[in-house]
Amino acid sequence: MNVIVAVDENWAIGRDGEQLLYLSADLKRFKALTMGHAVILGRKTMATFPGGRPLKGRRNLVLSRTEGFAPEGAEVYRDLDSLLAEAPEDAFVVGGASVYRALLDRCETAYVTRIQASFPADCWFPDLDRDPAWEAAEESELLEEKGVKFRYVTYHKK
Repeated sequence: MNVIVAVDENWAIGRDGEQLLYLSADLKRFKALTMGHAVILGRKTMATFPGGRPLKGRRNLVLSRTEGFAPEGAEVYRDLDSLLAEAPEDAFVVGGASVYRALLDRCETAYVTRIQASFPADCWFPDLDRDPAWEAAEESELLEEKGVKFRYVTYHKK
């Protein structure tokens, strides 16, 4: 499996149920990488998608214990084991924080957008630079959008 995430300088990913920042270039990259693949996410993450609906062109595997939650176009799993039994190897874990924590150790590649700024946050992604199980394999040039600098870093599990 793969993981895809945008983080700030402190590996923060969100606040009050929202992503810290939306960068057009990052959203295009997300779409390009995940299109045609399964995406694994939590119910709250899906609520942040346009219209709160599953992403088009992808198999949406949603992990949720909320009774009665069954959005059209998504496959809902009540527990991790049943989700893992159905998830293809090339699936992308797309959030939120609890889903990342539950599945990071099962991922082989992490596509990380590193935003060179710090934001107030209430949830974080594990710091892959400090995790001996991961190594940065590729790094893009420094990019900038609307005054925000960022780069794409691809990590591989050792």
